[in-house]
Amino acid sequence: MSRTAIVFPKESDNSYVTLDALSKKPLKAFTVCLHLYTDMSTTRSFSIFSYATKNNPNDILIYWTKDKGYIFGVGGPEVLYKASEIPEAPTHLCASWESATGIVELWVDGKPKVRKSLQKGYTVATDASIILGQEQDSYGGNFDAKQSFVGDIGDVNMWDTVLSPEQINTMYVGGTFSPNVLNWQALKYKVQGDVVMKPQLWS
Repeated sequence: MSRTAIVFPKESDNSYVTLDALSKKPLKAFTVCLHLYTDMSTTRSFSIFSYATKNNPNDILIYWTKDKGYIFGVGGPEVLYKASEIPEAPTHLCASWESATGIVELWVDGKPKVRKSLQKGYTVATDASIILGQEQDSYGGNFDAKQSFVGDIGDVNMWDTVLSPEQINTMYVGGTFSPNVLNWQALKYKVQGDVVMKPQLWS
């Protein structure tokens, strides 16, 4: 998948990509990083990353809410990072959380937002359904076209640790190191509906 982007060319309730996690363990911490490229942020809300478990359709959720900003959810509860729009340019996101402190971080294009707190002591369950392109309202399904992602997504990597600021900067400038939950370089995935693989439009 190196240098490849997943393109979701139009709104739908049946086009998505399912990602197969390398690790099946419960998560006490994680970091997710990805690139997205869309012109929809001032038009409507949409899902960026949807990680459902049997117990919770929103065990991990990264979501854009129109006129508000980025939503980051763990185990159901959510925090908001205010933003008026996502610039019409390829954007790099990293989101991290740790159970021990409850601290969550969101990094946009290598710059950190203010740290917040969420779900201290929680554990993200195993056997995840990880989906790009749609937001799961039930495990692996119950999609809404008005929450679908339209645009390009790529470089989706996930670790079972919180990356340091230096490591996140390395990811932002195009480096990489051993993601152990999702590894874009060796990604196992299934495509459903109108989804196209194309060369990335970012360097």
